[in-house]
Amino acid sequence: MKSRWVEADAEKLVAHGAKAGVDRHLVLRIYTTRLLGSDCKLVLHGGGNTSLKTRARDVFGAEVEVLRVKASGADMAAIEASGLPAVQLLPLRRLRTLQAIADEDLVAIERANLIDPAAPNPSVEIMLHAFLPHKFIDHTHATAVLSVIDQPDGEEKCAEVFGGQLGFVPYLMPGFGLAKTAIEVFERAKPSDGLILGKHGIVTFGESAREAYERMIEMVSLAEAFIDRDRKSIVFAKLEREIAPAAAVAPIVRGACSQKDEKIDGAWRRLVLDFRSSKAVLDFFSANDLVRVSQAGVATPDHAIRTKNWPLVLPHPEAGKLDDFARAAQEAAATFVAHYRSYFERHNKRVGGGKQELDPLPRVVLVPGLGLFGLGRSKKDAGIAADIAEEWIAVVSDAERIGRFQAITEAEMFDCEYWPLERAKLGTRKEPPLVGQIAAITGAAGAIGAATAKAFAAAGADVALLDVNLAAAGEQAKTVGTSALAVECDVTDAASVGAAFDQVAANFGGVDIVVSNAGAAWQGRIGDVDEDVLRQSFELNFYGHQRVAQAAVKIMLAQGTGGCLLFNVSKQAVNPGPNFGPYGIPKAALLALMRQYALDYGADGIRANAVNADRIRSGLLTEEMIASRAKARGLSEKDYMSGNLLGREVTADDVAQAFLNQALALKTTADVTTVDGGNIAAAMR
Repeated sequence: MKSRWVEADAEKLVAHGAKAGVDRHLVLRIYTTRLLGSDCKLVLHGGGNTSLKTRARDVFGAEVEVLRVKASGADMAAIEASGLPAVQLLPLRRLRTLQAIADEDLVAIERANLIDPAAPNPSVEIMLHAFLPHKFIDHTHATAVLSVIDQPDGEEKCAEVFGGQLGFVPYLMPGFGLAKTAIEVFERAKPSDGLILGKHGIVTFGESAREAYERMIEMVSLAEAFIDRDRKSIVFAKLEREIAPAAAVAPIVRGACSQKDEKIDGAWRRLVLDFRSSKAVLDFFSANDLVRVSQAGVATPDHAIRTKNWPLVLPHPEAGKLDDFARAAQEAAATFVAHYRSYFERHNKRVGGGKQELDPLPRVVLVPGLGLFGLGRSKKDAGIAADIAEEWIAVVSDAERIGRFQAITEAEMFDCEYWPLERAKLGTRKEPPLVGQIAAITGAAGAIGAATAKAFAAAGADVALLDVNLAAAGEQAKTVGTSALAVECDVTDAASVGAAFDQVAANFGGVDIVVSNAGAAWQGRIGDVDEDVLRQSFELNFYGHQRVAQAAVKIMLAQGTGGCLLFNVSKQAVNPGPNFGPYGIPKAALLALMRQYALDYGADGIRANAVNADRIRSGLLTEEMIASRAKARGLSEKDYMSGNLLGREVTADDVAQAFLNQALALKTTADVTTVDGGNIAAAMR
């Protein structure tokens, strides 16, 4: 591992900070914290922490010594000064005289001594930083270091690797007790560079930000060199069977790792997937005793809240035999859930009860021959789980090559997983209604499609924007969210539709809601119109919807958790306009198609509904067309667009809300919702 300290960059930040009145030491603390946080081989997703001892003025204006320490759960890679809250140091150090202190009391003392009462909670490791005397302290969960210390003889290996440069602290759960033990080890061993926290991570310190940081890099490099020197040769087993693709496997995995809602009839607790496959991942499956190492536990307790303590391991998904794989996946997932519930009951009883069980669904799934899936309530959370799983594989692989991987005990894992201070890193907020669900929207670059994508994302869904114009879909995806996926899809081409839904399934794990929205309006007097025009309209406005629905239903059936098909039918289906037959007739057929899907797939929990909209500013109803029609009727454009019973113009956002309401209505199918401000001729009943 190489130091990424660049003197010119550091001094540039110092100069910039000086203009804002920020102390040099704090700027350099921020700089090295970002260097550590941006390296996945050191910390991941809110893990690790750093600190600086300095001085500040309290509420009375008196200068006091303070500890600036990373806020709990803050992202080191993007840290700002506000992410290093300042706490008066002397009251914290006085706590060393106590034998123990309750977590809630410790948090109360920390908050009472914040220089800024509105600052976020400091790191759960604050007392470790407070008790150690050094000005700068860095703590990471470096992958190479974990491979060395996650061993039955981890202390002996550390002595060989680091000598007297690092003191060894036997495993204790993070918090006050660990801090007291760590300072005792430091004072007894007098290490020059830092501490090893057994089964947990590494601490380095220094009198400057650069010294603490570069000591971290040096120590991790020593661990890497030790692994390379002592690495055992590995024989990789060759897999002879053909493996099914991720796009076909993911919906099966996702369905197996879903759970029926016990309170809401028809609702499911679903997870989004993030797929990873690499040589390192595939080698891990063939080079190790997978049954043993997969159940051995987390690489560091910091990861338990993101990945649970073990992955779900599935069999090889052999091509052509996915029905067998699906049955095995369901059985394995049910066993995982039962095992997790037993684990919870045992250890909840051990600690006196009172804990509330988290959902028992896996957060990492290993599929030998294919790769791994991270699972989460959003694409972001799934990505975090996948990132941690890849590093876990790296830790375990190297640990097995220099010895035998050994994690903390099951009881210790439970204590970390259910520790309130650790879980607080995840934050608490009410989940939006579509969280965990995946929505695919066709014609997503247009006004209605884009508005619908935004509405579904705001409701918590992860969204795929499908459009024949990939660039335009990509621009809209940027406005929807960082996890939104733009996919090229020509609904008049069956191969394009199939490839698009494969891409959605491979990226998110499947699909739960489809808004089939792509369309275009052909005009002409029906007795005069050329047959090719009518065929083109049917290709897009009827068969396009059929292709999309077919592809979606295939995935929904593989998941086995129901789903929702939503069609943009248009008022033309029930209230045709003159010279609009080429558009209205396939739309009328589309209305029948929606009802047929409702009829044929209701028993599978798949709902089918439609929205009839009228006079929406979009690619169909252009500004030029609005002007032309308004002029022909002797109306202003405003009066033309609001020519309905309510006298109100209907917008793309109104249509999007109608689709959203239908997606949320778990006991409604074969419904047509009219969104036109009131048009009796287009009323369904």
